[in-house]
Amino acid sequence: MGACGSEDAIVFYCHTSASDAVADVLLQCYQKDPGWFGRSILFESCSDETYNRMSILNKLLFNIRVMSWLIAVLTTVVTFIVLSLVKKFIVKRGGAFAAATETKLDDLAVDLIKETKLVSILMMSLFAGSWTLSLPPKSDLIIQKVVILTLIIQGALWSNRLLSYWFNQILNKRVQDGSANATTRSILNFISKLILWSLAILLVLDNLGFNITTLIAGLGVGGIAIALAVQNVLADLFASLSIILDKPFIIGDFIIVDQYMGTVKQIGLKTTRIQSLSGEEVIFSNTDLLKSRIRNYKRMYERRVVFTIGITYETPYEKLALVKSMIGEIIQSRPDIRFDRAHFKEYGDSALIYEAVYYVLDPDYNKYMDIQETINTEIFRQFEEAGIDFAYPTRTLIVRQENGSFTRREPPGSDKLDSFTKD
Repeated sequence: MGACGSEDAIVFYCHTSASDAVADVLLQCYQKDPGWFGRSILFESCSDETYNRMSILNKLLFNIRVMSWLIAVLTTVVTFIVLSLVKKFIVKRGGAFAAATETKLDDLAVDLIKETKLVSILMMSLFAGSWTLSLPPKSDLIIQKVVILTLIIQGALWSNRLLSYWFNQILNKRVQDGSANATTRSILNFISKLILWSLAILLVLDNLGFNITTLIAGLGVGGIAIALAVQNVLADLFASLSIILDKPFIIGDFIIVDQYMGTVKQIGLKTTRIQSLSGEEVIFSNTDLLKSRIRNYKRMYERRVVFTIGITYETPYEKLALVKSMIGEIIQSRPDIRFDRAHFKEYGDSALIYEAVYYVLDPDYNKYMDIQETINTEIFRQFEEAGIDFAYPTRTLIVRQENGSFTRREPPGSDKLDSFTKD
């Protein structure tokens, strides 16, 4: 015979041949709890099959009814199947949707769902099933710890995927033009994931009951000692990271650092190598390089050119007024430059100085020199046709003769020779 009760009624399931046992049961119930007889008592006779089934379901297994165990197992199985189907649906449909969009965030979301392990789903299902059981506190605590450990490991896997996404999508965009080699990116990837899994291991140990305070303190002291020993190397490493992310220059840029100039050939973890114009390789420490003033000519979009021309003081005024327009017309005749100005700037020691300014619309140095050469030769040709002479530095020598007189000699090309007596 079996019995079950509530606040309003007690239902007895008894075999048809167990009428004598009913009275014994009622007596035992009254002795244990006289309040039972304030409720309705129902008797239901059942067949052998039903009676045996009810007897099995009401049996205790580890102090928990078999019925409760079956409900827990059913809850676990249903939860596992539902979560697995949801994962499969999101991966299949979400993957197709993410492939059709330009943004990468939906791809990241699908990848994170893919990274969810079946073990994690199983543990979450077991945790859901355990909620239907009245477990002892110790067993409840064990289940909670196992679930937390699973979540820590799963969270580390998700974080690892996020780091991979950051390195593949964001960092590679910053360095796709060659500002860092694959070794540098691999080292940074390794260091970041090492830190991630170190934190995960510490959380696991803490959840298992280990005292990690001493371990962290020891690691901190050891880390400080190592950092002091290799501080120069670490400074260059972080400087390399700064160069990669901030990109003051990239491989192939022509830069000038102090009195050194050349093309950047390699950006390493500790040093940067530059091929100078004279052929030798100049090696800079990354820290020293960032402390210097760097002039990056590869970032030049147009080149400003300033040049001066000196003509002789004997040039007539009429021709003097033509020089400015002649220079302007010569510069403006070139299609790949932008003329700025031309002026009679100043009176020099031995020449009348004109200054011209224009912009080359291309940063290439060889092209600039070709344009300047063309302008110089055209100025020379037109000045020769117009009878305008270029000035050059001259000196007047005053020579004292034996008789006490002085002779003044004019610059080369002049036949003028004056003799005079100094008072």
